Amino acid sequence: MDISTSDTSTLDMSTLGRLAELWQRGKDFLGVEHAILGGAMSWVSERNLVAAISNAGGFGVIACGSMTPDLLEDEITATKAMTSKPFAVNLITMHPMISELIDVCLRQKISHVVLAGGIPAAADIKRIKEGGAKVICFAPALILAKKLIRSGADALVIEGSEAGGHIGPVSTSVLAQEILPHIKDVPVFVAGGIGRGDVMASYLEMGASGVQLGTLFVCATESIAHENFKKAFLRGNSRDAITSIQLDPRFPVIPVRALKNKASESFLEAQRSVIAKHQAGHMDMKEAQLEIEHYWAGALRRAAIDGDVDGGSLMAGQIVGLVKTQQSTQEIIDGLVKQAHDYLSDNLSDYLSVN
Repeated sequence: MDISTSDTSTLDMSTLGRLAELWQRGKDFLGVEHAILGGAMSWVSERNLVAAISNAGGFGVIACGSMTPDLLEDEITATKAMTSKPFAVNLITMHPMISELIDVCLRQKISHVVLAGGIPAAADIKRIKEGGAKVICFAPALILAKKLIRSGADALVIEGSEAGGHIGPVSTSVLAQEILPHIKDVPVFVAGGIGRGDVMASYLEMGASGVQLGTLFVCATESIAHENFKKAFLRGNSRDAITSIQLDPRFPVIPVRALKNKASESFLEAQRSVIAKHQAGHMDMKEAQLEIEHYWAGALRRAAIDGDVDGGSLMAGQIVGLVKTQQSTQEIIDGLVKQAHDYLSDNLSDYLSVN
């Protein structure tokens, strides 16, 4: 049957209902209007951006990073003063004060805690859950997804290598095909390389309960990222967001995706210099490994907060090529939702036209 102009309102209601149905589980789990998590970006995902995402109907996530318990306590309190909507805290499992940080989250009655940066201890998951919060974990493979669920994870994020910052080796589309058909026990949120609502909706159709976005929010007007940092994003192309290069397997480099700049080029020279010193006997293996590992210490803050876009790290996902203007967080989320509706509307229109 053909759709006449008089059918438009029916079509709109159908697509509205379809989107609500697709991510209802994610919305219920998070307690939000739109099942869109803000990716936890160190220095950037702080009170202003987190509150803006939650106030816009999404789900903000504080990036604890290397914060001390006192700093995290202050950040949570400040965020609560800016929004009455739910938000989460992302904790790095390798943080030396992880237990104390969990205490802060429970004392502050944070509804959801995201555990990242490694496989979380089952004891930490249990303690968070017993304290009344839900636990979200990252699953880089199906076998680990199942293990995390057995350990008590309430939801999973599957993040592909297109994402910015520290990444795994597998693309989002492959992870989605590997994990979504097999994980039904808990909500699964897809992350990495998502910059449009139609792509978001397509992952929902595959079985995701929602999505996580980071790079898309860096240039939000509420983001405290330095103007130089934002300009680098607005100028950047997808092919400019590259992973860090490791020259010698004896000196491991944790893969990080960032916009190439002078610092990323200098990092190669730094590796060559350190390797040469080791081979000449001027530096032992452990010393050399630590020097390479510490090269980027403080580099993200230098770029994102201080504005040193030449000497700092410009962590960005490949979706940076779609970031072309500064918008409010509300405009970004509204745009994604509209694109999702349009995508579902077009699909429904095509279906009805041939049936």
